Amino acid sequence: MKRKVSALVGICLSALLLVGCGKSNNNSSSSNNDNTTTTKKSDDFQTTGDASNDQYQGVIENGRYKTSKSRGVGVQQDSENMLNLKNFDTGMTDISKKFFSTKDYLFQEGQYLTTDTVENWLGRKSKDNPDGLNPESNGNGANRNPMYVQQIGEQDYMKNNNGKLSLAGMTIGIGMNRKDYYQKEKYGATYTQSISRDKMVEEGKIAAKKVLERVRKLDGVSNDTPIVIAMFQQAPNDSLVGGTFYAYAVSNSGTDLGDWKELDYKNVTFPVTSGKSVPNSNDEKSFENFKDKVQKFFPNLAGVTAQAKYDGKSLQSMNININTQFYSETEIISFTQYVAQAAQSYLPNRIPIDIQILGSDGKTQAFLSRDSGDAKFETHVFTNS
Repeated sequence: MKRKVSALVGICLSALLLVGCGKSNNNSSSSNNDNTTTTKKSDDFQTTGDASNDQYQGVIENGRYKTSKSRGVGVQQDSENMLNLKNFDTGMTDISKKFFSTKDYLFQEGQYLTTDTVENWLGRKSKDNPDGLNPESNGNGANRNPMYVQQIGEQDYMKNNNGKLSLAGMTIGIGMNRKDYYQKEKYGATYTQSISRDKMVEEGKIAAKKVLERVRKLDGVSNDTPIVIAMFQQAPNDSLVGGTFYAYAVSNSGTDLGDWKELDYKNVTFPVTSGKSVPNSNDEKSFENFKDKVQKFFPNLAGVTAQAKYDGKSLQSMNININTQFYSETEIISFTQYVAQAAQSYLPNRIPIDIQILGSDGKTQAFLSRDSGDAKFETHVFTNS
């Protein structure tokens, strides 16, 4: 079975988790840069320092950031939706904040699950791979056993005890398929097998129990280390948005998972396509007003789109992409200033919003960001100097 390790994606996502985007002041003109990340030194390790009140400090050892031992390992699928990887990582962190305070815990990329271990767990169960979480292969006929478990991720939460790091909590994410993509022969046509939600949830609970039992046996993980198991539903490969977490459970000791907490997360794309509904129509109107103002300012915009994250009917965050055809740096600066004003006036308040202004070559020309509760946007225009 093919596997992949998306190292580059992992490094970029790690940076997003720890310090957010657009905080750098290198080769850019910027405003409101008061929260630049610093490095703090301790006895045996360093931390990245506070990026903001709701972000974790990351762990540095010997001057290097501690990268994950199994980041990006997943079942290989053609044309995979890369937004699944982003939402998987950021969603794990959001759930972790419910249990591990950013003030009291340090963030460390997963150090206990190795690439080989995760690859074996994601494989099919067989004589050669008894640890496979996916069912044994029974061919590619009408009653084919699908691959239910798509990816597994680990995040470690540490405490600083007199200059020594100790594992104080862990979050394990398990990504589950609703659609399984497969080929009957190498380089052949790609087929899709649908999985009902009830079956996905059932198989997810079975996998979660096995994973917890195995993690408890790993060297360095004690019997009373709090472990959060978070379940993620993969979005289809052709979806314009990534997947979402649908449930989590907490094991405070041993292999007892406790009760499952259901989640009502949704990802919505603006503008909303025909026939699709949105949890709150006022959010859709706010985005349309913002989009109309922005497009009237410059006639040569290729498009304005957004991905909104909801918890039930409550908007949690919004990521906006604006595609331009600008070539003048002064145009970009003026446009960025206008976008900041329009965003403050028309977009929903009290939620984090990121806005990327992209050139025709796909490169970021400017970046705007507002944290939850802030009124104004931080802006960064990237120059060619």
